[in-house]
Amino acid sequence: MNWKLILQLSLFGLAMAISTVYWIPSSLEPIFWIVIFIICAYLIATKCTGQFFLHGLFVSLVNSIWITVIHVLLFKDYKMHHADEVEMMRSLPVPAHPRIQMLYMGPLIGFISGLVLGLFAFIASKIWKNKMSHS
Repeated sequence: MNWKLILQLSLFGLAMAISTVYWIPSSLEPIFWIVIFIICAYLIATKCTGQFFLHGLFVSLVNSIWITVIHVLLFKDYKMHHADEVEMMRSLPVPAHPRIQMLYMGPLIGFISGLVLGLFAFIASKIWKNKMSHS
């Protein structure tokens, strides 16, 4: 496993954590994540020699740590810019403060997005390894 690359790519998660608190509305967030996933998948495919899926999974898991910690620490600012999300959290069947919900939902979302990024990285490895071997 290329842990240095995983940590470097997870800095996208740190940037998104801060950006989504203050500047990026939730309606545009998926567009940013798709671009980030494509960039990460390409870099994993071209910088790693194997275990592409696992690299993608671990990048998203580390992303989820950054995002969860930042969103919990900056919760007052987060809720000012994300009233709809906070209201949705309050309506969930599990009664807990939204910060507590973030603590257990963050890693779950990180795992699910990790499955997606892992798949992107695996597919990218097939595309880019073939192109690189034909060069």
